[in-house]
Amino acid sequence: MHLVREVDVVIIGAGPAGTAAAITLARAGRSVEIIDKATFPRDKICGDGLTTGALRRLEALGIEPSDVDSWMGVSDVWIRPPYGKEVKFSLPRDQGLFAAVATRRDLDAALVDRARKEGVVIHEGATLESIVTHSPPGGVSVTAAGVGEIRARFAIAADGMWSPSRKLLGANVEGYRGEWHAFRQYVGNVTGRAASDLVVFFEPDFLPGYFWSFPLPGNRANIGFGIERGGSHAISDMKLLWTDILSRPHVRDLLGPDVEPIEPHRAWPIPCRTGELSASVGPVLFVGDAVGVCDVMTGEGIGQALQTAMMAARHIDAGWETPQAVGDLYGNELLTELGPDHTMSTLLVRAIRHRKGASIALGVAASNDWSRRNFIRWLFEDYERGLALRPSLWHRGALSGVGAYVDR
Repeated sequence: MHLVREVDVVIIGAGPAGTAAAITLARAGRSVEIIDKATFPRDKICGDGLTTGALRRLEALGIEPSDVDSWMGVSDVWIRPPYGKEVKFSLPRDQGLFAAVATRRDLDAALVDRARKEGVVIHEGATLESIVTHSPPGGVSVTAAGVGEIRARFAIAADGMWSPSRKLLGANVEGYRGEWHAFRQYVGNVTGRAASDLVVFFEPDFLPGYFWSFPLPGNRANIGFGIERGGSHAISDMKLLWTDILSRPHVRDLLGPDVEPIEPHRAWPIPCRTGELSASVGPVLFVGDAVGVCDVMTGEGIGQALQTAMMAARHIDAGWETPQAVGDLYGNELLTELGPDHTMSTLLVRAIRHRKGASIALGVAASNDWSRRNFIRWLFEDYERGLALRPSLWHRGALSGVGAYVDR
C-alpha cells in the first residue's frame, strides 16, 4: 500500500534555515515535517561565526547559549590591514551579546532539538527523491528515501547552494560554483589572542579575501581563509595557499608555537548572489544558501539563512488562504530587505580588492572611538548593512541598539 503523509508544510533541509522556518510555522499552529539526508549531530563546513543579527534571531527562536556546548561569546575583534598595524575593535560589553562562535555540529543539533520541542517532525537520513508541484487546487508532493510521499500546501527548500529541490524543479543554474570559496580547519593548543579574540587578517596577496581565526572553548579555534572565484589564486591551489598562510610569521605568532590540527582541512563554495536566483517555484520557497543570500563581503550566511527562513514562514502563514501570491510577496520582501545590503557590500568589495583601498578603508574605520565602535557593529550586522541606502531606517537610536541575550 502506498502510504502518504499529509502536513501543512514540508521542509527540505534541517540546517539553520530549515529549522528556523519550521519553528516559526509550528508556533503559528501549522503542522510541519522536515526531511534531511544527514543524521544529527553532524559537521557542516563553516567559519562558525555568529553575527549580532544571527544572535538576535537565534534568541527569538528559543536557542540559549547553554544549549550549545561549543558556544563562546566574543567582545574583541582584531583586524590587520594589508599595510599597517593590527587594530582592536571592541564590541559593547554591557548591552548584550554582539558576536559569538559555535561549531555548526553543536548549533545545528540545538536547532533540531528546539524544532522537535515545538512539535516539528524531523526525518533524519531521508534523502530527497522527488518534488512535484500540483496544478489547482495546488500544493506539493515530496518523496524521500525511507519516508515515502509527503503532501503539503507549501514546501520550503533549505537544502543548500546546490539545492536538489531547485534542480528537480528545473530552476537551477547549470555550472554555478559560487562567488567565493572558503577553507577551514579546526586546531587545538592555541595560545595568545587567538584563544579568546576574533581575528581577521586582510592578506595582500588574496584581497578582497581574508584569513580568520575564531576562538572556541578549550584553547581551540576555527581558522581558515576565503578567496574570490576568478581572483589572483586559483581554487585548485587553495591547499598550497593554506600551507603558505600557516607559515607566515604573524599567523604563527597569533596561534602560538604549540598549535596542532584537530581535524583535516576542508573547503566549500559560498553563494553570494542576492536577487539573481528565483525565490520560489509555485508553492516551493527557497531560503538560505538555496536562494544565494550570503554576504558578498564577508561570506556570512547564517544570519541571512535565519532571516530568509523566518520571512518565508511568515509569508506562508499570512497567505494561507491566498497561496498563489505567497511566492511573489516573499521574493519582493527578500529583495527589499537584503537587496540594499548586497549592493552596499558589493561596492565595498570593489574598494578592498586593492591593497591601498583596503588599508585606507580600515584606516578610516579605526581613526577614532566613534568610527571603531560603529564600524565593528556594522560589520557584525548589528544594523542593516545597507542602512545608507534606506532612509526609511534612519531614526534616533538606529546605530545604538542592544545585542542579543541582554538579560543572560
